Amino acid sequence: MTEPIKIDSHIHIFENVEEGLACKEGYEIWEYGQQEKVALSAHSGTVEELVAAMAEAGIAKGVVVNLVIPEVVRRKAARSLPPDLDAREREMALAGVEAGLPARLVEFNRWACRIAQAHPQIETFVGIDVALMSPEANAQHLRDMADTESARGVKLHGPAQGFFMGDERLWPTYAVCREMELPVIGHSGPDEDGKGFAEPRAFGAALAAFPEVPIVLAHMGGATWSQARELADSYANAFFDCCEIIEWTRSAKGPTDAELGRLIRDIGAERVMMGSDFPWYDLDHTVERVMGLPVLSQEEKEGIIGANAQRILKL
Repeated sequence: MTEPIKIDSHIHIFENVEEGLACKEGYEIWEYGQQEKVALSAHSGTVEELVAAMAEAGIAKGVVVNLVIPEVVRRKAARSLPPDLDAREREMALAGVEAGLPARLVEFNRWACRIAQAHPQIETFVGIDVALMSPEANAQHLRDMADTESARGVKLHGPAQGFFMGDERLWPTYAVCREMELPVIGHSGPDEDGKGFAEPRAFGAALAAFPEVPIVLAHMGGATWSQARELADSYANAFFDCCEIIEWTRSAKGPTDAELGRLIRDIGAERVMMGSDFPWYDLDHTVERVMGLPVLSQEEKEGIIGANAQRILKL
């Protein structure tokens, strides 16, 4: 009997161990509340770790959703400044870091794309940030990455990047996605200030304005998962991954296993993909969690762990 294809649709990689650990330490998972035990990964997120983990878990394709979190870069830069700088020198040094953020985003995207070119089992979605670059510059950067570096889509993270998913500064980027048939993967869930940057309902304007563009709500809305069903009913181009949320089904604000299974069934299991959020969680454990969900059929689970991503993300 042929084994179903396995595709991890939500992976992060970093240039070295230090960068990966700094990003993991600077990204607090707070939204689900308390859970007695969480199966977190010990990986730092290097390419070598990813390739080995994919082979061990039998993952045929891994989708890297590339992202620069400006606040993490700022904090790391501040910690690394010489302690003997005076206030003026410190201010100038931090201003230099701020001015260099757009170039850091472009370079990190280019690096991730070239990693994918060297590893055929990896595909890259590039990060776009309307808080760092103009709408036109973001759109042109995406076009360049798709044309010359084989980028396969776009990654957005409203809460970490500080913009709403309905921000019309994203429209030129979405227009390029429509023209070049590139999907979008956007973080979905609450933000600590309660602004609603990326709650599922915040995706409505983009989904309506660009019905030809597949837009994936990562984490199925996270702790705002109760909004996902209505959004799916309203927009046929809304898709989902069960990344991270599947590891928090015993938490105060996450769904139970049964609730998650029913949510996936109600949305349409064919619209949901597996993602590990590596290096925060392990690939093989995520596969096990999907295959262990109640409510869903074996056929639906097998689609979630691979075939759905192959179709939705055009892999």
